[in-house]
Order: sequence, then structure tokens, then C-alpha cells
Amino acid sequence: MIRDSEAPAEAPGSFSLRRGAGRWTFVGPGGHAFVSLGVNHADETNLLYPHNIGLWQERYGSTAAWIRNGLEADLQEWGFTTIGATEEAVSGRQLAAGGGLVDIAHTHGWPVTDYASASLPYCVPLRPLEIEAWNAFPAYRDPRDPGFAEYCDYLARRYVAPHAGRPNLLCYLLTDAPRWTGHPAGAGFPGADDPSVLFEIADAYHRTITAAIRRHDPDHLILGDRYGLTAGMPGAVLEAAKPHVDAWAVQVFTGASDGRLSRSLDTLDALHEHTGKPILIADTGNWCATPTSPHRASDIPDQAGRARRYITALSAYASRPWFLGWHWCGYIENTARGVGMKDPYDQPYRDFVEPVAEANPDIAATLGHENSL
Repeated sequence: MIRDSEAPAEAPGSFSLRRGAGRWTFVGPGGHAFVSLGVNHADETNLLYPHNIGLWQERYGSTAAWIRNGLEADLQEWGFTTIGATEEAVSGRQLAAGGGLVDIAHTHGWPVTDYASASLPYCVPLRPLEIEAWNAFPAYRDPRDPGFAEYCDYLARRYVAPHAGRPNLLCYLLTDAPRWTGHPAGAGFPGADDPSVLFEIADAYHRTITAAIRRHDPDHLILGDRYGLTAGMPGAVLEAAKPHVDAWAVQVFTGASDGRLSRSLDTLDALHEHTGKPILIADTGNWCATPTSPHRASDIPDQAGRARRYITALSAYASRPWFLGWHWCGYIENTARGVGMKDPYDQPYRDFVEPVAEANPDIAATLGHENSL
């Protein structure tokens, strides 16, 4: 999965990683450097509410048409290169105060058949453990139990096998923002306060799920769990994961704070220095109040401010040698997530998307991206 820059320039059949010229990069099936500027949480049901289903029927009328003529047309116009993780928030309107628990339901991503309609590279999210920091009802099932291996093999049969051999698959992503210890709901793995026990559990988890994936698809990248900087990245878990993942996937949300941005850079620099692996920022974003989501007020006043912070943060991360790309949250504003690049009536927030569309290609070009996969 990792190719040295001095190796022959053969064209791989799937995405791989390359280290050379002082930085890491994805390499596309055509052998070219690829910067993954993605968009997460793209779900057509955000246009199938009673207030907007007529618009969806008039503009698209089918999932395939929405993917081609809606989502991908927008992403290409705005300089994005990847369809990121497609789970979407479908209930819950309040953000937790002070880091508290959010009772919020998420989907499991697109059906397998929908990816066949996509022409852009895409990521496939799996959910081997239900220990997400946002999950009000986490299930700490023991990965050392034989039943967990059976479940992982089902996930691989159902969600991995259909993608084997597909050149547009960028990577597999696992549990979203896992909370390995100290979950706000009070649940947890028995004995996991002991780092040696936590390592044993995390080792069993990573060995089991990655072996199941590799049985059905030995070629595509596995980036593992999407660690949230606030949800935590325990050292024992990282050590257990390191032999089994090709790169790290992290979530970073810094808002308008330069201090938070600087601290996140320090944390990710240290992760790369300690492990030697590159990093995909697999979920990031910012938000502001909108007419339909006034509760989404933040330290960013408006859509133009969102764009300025997007460019500032992306430029800072892109300067790092470990940077593989970032995936933005999210696409269409719905009644639950309340944040997007388009409003609930499929209209772009122009003050946001126009500066972003200008910045994305420039940043990708400075990193050697070639739009020929």
C-alpha cells in the first residue's frame, strides 16, 4: 500500500500511498498524486422532506440522477475531489453544552449499489463498534468474543466485497469518533482503564476487522477509525491500531479560534512524528446560524466568515508533510445537522462556496494533485 518515491512509476489498480519529496500523498490508479478534498454526509433524503420533495422530483427524480447531476456536479464545480463518508445525522437538533452527551441518530451511509453511479473517488464507512462519542446508547461489545469476528465477516461480505476491484474506492473508514474510555453515557469496556487491557481489546478489534476486510478486498486502503480530537486518541489504542491501518483518519473542528487550530496542528504533528503515518482529516467543518437553523450560531458570524476560516484552516493543514486531504461537513443543510454548503432547498450558500471553489484547486495544485486518476 505504501510506495517509495524511487520505485518505478507503475500505475496501481487502486489508490495507494506514496512518500517522497518531503511529504505524503495518495496515488490514484493512474499513478498520479491525488489530494482528497472531500465532502461528507451527502444524503439525498435531505431533499425528500415534505417541504422539498417536489423540488427533488423536478430536478432529479432518481438517486443516480441526483448523484451525477446534483452532488458530483457541485463537487466538481467547487473543486472537491472525493465523496467522503456518507452517514448523515437524521435526528437531534441541539448541540451538547460543555461536552455533554447528544442523543442523535445517524444513518449507516449509502447502499452499496449507489456507489456504482458515482464517477468521483469515494470512501466506504463501516461501523464495527458502536462506541461513538455522540452515541447516547453505546454498545461496548468485546472484540475478543468469537461473535465479533462473525459480525465483522458479515460487514465485509455485505459492504466490502462489492467494492473489491473498483478503482474509484479511495479507502475504508471505520467507527466515527470512537470513545474508547470515559464515555459520557457511563458505559465502557470492563477493565479498560488499565492501558494493558485497553491495548488487548483494541488489538483484537483492529486485527479482527482488518482481517475481515482483507479477506474480501486485499487491495484498497484501510484508514481505520475516525478519531475525534475531543473524543480522544488513547496511546494504547494507537499502538494497537498502527500495524493494521495504512494511515490515520481524524476529526478536527476548530471554529474561528486560531488557538484551537494551532493546538490541533501540534497534536497531529506529534501523531505523525510518533507513528510515521500520514493523516487524512476525515471530518472537519464550521457553521453559522441560518434562517432554517438559527440554533447553529457559533463564533463565525456568517457564510463569508465560514469561507474565510475554511481557507485559513485548509491552508494550515495542507502545509504539513503528513497531510493527505480533508473532508468537509457537510453538503445539504437538513433539519437535524443544520449545517451545509447548500440550504434545504438545494441552493448553494454563495458567500461560502464561491471563495471555496476558488481556493480548492489552488491548494490542490500546490500539493501536486493531477486531475487524472
